[in-house]
Amino acid sequence: MELYVHKIKSAENYIKTFIRWVFLASITGFIGGVIGTLFHVSVEHATEFRAENNWIILFLPIGGVVIAVLYKLFKMSDSTGTNQIISSIRSDQKVPFVLAPLIFISTFITHLFGGSAGREGAALQLGGSIGSFVGSFFHLDEKDMHLITLCGMSSVFAALFGTPLTATLFAMEVISIGVIYYSSLVPCLVSSLMAYGVSLYFGVVPVRFYLSYIPDLTLKTIIMTVVLAALCALLSIVFIVSMKKTEHLMESKLKNIYVRGFVGGLIIVIMTVLLKTGDYNGAGMNIIEKAIGGNARPEAFILKIIFTAVTIAAGFKGGEIVPTFFIGATFGCLAGSLLGLNPGFSAAIGLVALFCGVVNAPIASIVLSIELFGVEGLLIFAIACSVSYMLSGYYGLYSSQKIVYSKLKAEFININAK
Repeated sequence: MELYVHKIKSAENYIKTFIRWVFLASITGFIGGVIGTLFHVSVEHATEFRAENNWIILFLPIGGVVIAVLYKLFKMSDSTGTNQIISSIRSDQKVPFVLAPLIFISTFITHLFGGSAGREGAALQLGGSIGSFVGSFFHLDEKDMHLITLCGMSSVFAALFGTPLTATLFAMEVISIGVIYYSSLVPCLVSSLMAYGVSLYFGVVPVRFYLSYIPDLTLKTIIMTVVLAALCALLSIVFIVSMKKTEHLMESKLKNIYVRGFVGGLIIVIMTVLLKTGDYNGAGMNIIEKAIGGNARPEAFILKIIFTAVTIAAGFKGGEIVPTFFIGATFGCLAGSLLGLNPGFSAAIGLVALFCGVVNAPIASIVLSIELFGVEGLLIFAIACSVSYMLSGYYGLYSSQKIVYSKLKAEFININAK
């Protein structure tokens, strides 16, 4: 009899926990969806205004100073960002709610005036702040605060990109490489789906690309894909090192954050004027579409690395993932042509493989290929992600990311990403 009573109580505990997390995740997802949608619309309008008024890029140096003033005003370090969100999942560190409006406004300024940045960094920070706020409101304990923070991250990511499964798995996988937070599967999925639904309701169009050609899975295709993925792994290291070295250089040479923001903005303005194109300002989604259509300038990926490294190092906000898409797609288009692959399909491979290399999240990357390009060609994308993940070593965009298990053998190493 006692055994049956114990089983009934155990079942009740599972059901109560399930209902509780569906409730909490739904609230987080709804808030994340609304704010994510508002953020998406704001950034889109900023991008459209800049495209129609090229002269506005001249104010980028002033924008850099304004961002520095805002962070100083709210007593936040200009280095506060995604790394703090990741660290909070493994500690009792709380994510300050003020980070949400700060990253929202700062990313808007960056895109309006032409800094080279993405949106996902803002998405993760917005989401982390929202999750932390909801957790504090409901007085969740330390362990549950970690889960609700992951819910917030996945919700805004899903609302911005229209990729709820990728958002779910990315939040679960990116914190500690080699360990997936399965306890957050239901909460993050519910939160992502809720946010995705809210974004669709308000008319946000999910990010999707059409591939005109997908090769058959032949030995030649596999070999060429492996070579391309290996090159993307190498490029991911180059990109990560460039980002971190540039940041270190600017911090050491320009210790004053206001001067750093102004000078960094001025460098971007000068490069834009010299190149006579705005292709490398903002996120560059239009260039990604062209690359996947089989058309990209051979120097595009190098210039985007430089523009992004200077922008982020100067203190502008937004994130590096969409620039990663840009760099991967344009590089893949070029490299694929040289390898004898279809340039449009190679651009898609490059986008996903480089993303995998810089964030060390192979499962999320494979799912990303499905949500962006469809299920056809899945095995080829999976091969590319696997190779890029292994050969990119222990480098990562987020230095607070833990590499818990070795990529080469079943060995516990527990080191931070380089």
